[in-house]
Amino acid sequence: MTNKRPLIVLLIAALLPAGAAWAVPPVTLDLWPGTPPGDLPTRGAEKTFLSDDTKYGSNILITNVTHPTITVYQPPEGNNVGTAMVICPGGGYWNLFWDKEGEQVAAWLTANGMTGIILKYRVPRPPNVPEEALPLGPQMDAQRAMSLVRSRAQQWGLNPNRIGMVGFSMGAHLTIATATNFHKRTYAPVDGVDDVSCRPDFAVACYPDWLTGARYGKSVDEPSPAIRIPKDTPPVLLIHATDDSTALADNSAVFYLALKRAGIPVEVHIFASGEHDFGVIQNGKLPAIWPKLCTNWLHSLGFLEVGP
Repeated sequence: MTNKRPLIVLLIAALLPAGAAWAVPPVTLDLWPGTPPGDLPTRGAEKTFLSDDTKYGSNILITNVTHPTITVYQPPEGNNVGTAMVICPGGGYWNLFWDKEGEQVAAWLTANGMTGIILKYRVPRPPNVPEEALPLGPQMDAQRAMSLVRSRAQQWGLNPNRIGMVGFSMGAHLTIATATNFHKRTYAPVDGVDDVSCRPDFAVACYPDWLTGARYGKSVDEPSPAIRIPKDTPPVLLIHATDDSTALADNSAVFYLALKRAGIPVEVHIFASGEHDFGVIQNGKLPAIWPKLCTNWLHSLGFLEVGP
């Protein structure tokens, strides 16, 4: 892995303005004050490894996470617009795609004056949780992360009403689950951080899965019965590719209609091609434009006005 890491660092740095690669050193914080509530994976020690996937290319992956954290990447001094996103990497609730759907995303956000906060949530699913069930640990970690970031808003120069989420693949599913399930916590409060709202102010879901009824014995043309859409669900941006062979684009199309019919502000971009796991890579393919479409969307909602 050590011989390939410099290439990944160069790729991340290419997303930033010249000389601005991590102008502010990232800070990692424990998500919980002690042992996290709920189930913990029991599949061995935490491990970081390089995956050379023939379909999606090289990725740095993390697995066996029992110690959830957030890693905070802030924009260069004088370039902070006061908006932040909690980043949920994908990986099927088995691994975390830390490079392509974590650090590279943080680089894009900081280059646009936003704070990127990578959530290292619990994976893989515990042995007692079947493949078709949403594990509880990641839901707890995501709610806690939203409250923790909002509780530090003043310290990090953030507007507490401009803290959203962006997720990829199953991290996008986790993002949607958090954006629609904030009235009731999935755990008993552990300290004062949990007195702070865990509702995202906006949600960006890139190539999400599990948003149709197909996994639950229902039609692919109807939304998942596991997700309810409260009337105060935040604005949602959905990104997908028609030829995605891992998470069908039907997930974004069906959920777009469900949000629209519920009166929730929503925008969707489904590209003709691009497959899965494209992250924020600028490779000339159709989905490469989505980061710009996202910043346009944020501007239209007033989330990128300068100042906390």
